[in-house]
Amino acid sequence: MAITALKVVVMVMVVSLAEMAMAVDVCGVNKDGLKACKPWVMKPCPTELPPAACCDGLSKADLGCFCKYKHSMLLSSLGIDLHLALALPAKCSLPNTPSCS
Repeated sequence: MAITALKVVVMVMVVSLAEMAMAVDVCGVNKDGLKACKPWVMKPCPTELPPAACCDGLSKADLGCFCKYKHSMLLSSLGIDLHLALALPAKCSLPNTPSCS
């Protein structure tokens, strides 16, 4: 019974964090930019290039800031594939993309 309650608490926290992330800028990318990029950081990833709204949002971002999420459980809990997310700046032909090593 306690495990079920814990699962519910964890799910509520994940949903709350997801809503907070979509309500504010993340590393300089606003809600619209995050929404436009979403399909390109989740499987199955579209084969075409990301839309201008996504790349424009990333062009104003602090790309190095995204590296702090590299080992975050939050990304996987939201369905975000780390390898796809780290490849997105290159797909948008952004200069000086971080390697996050």
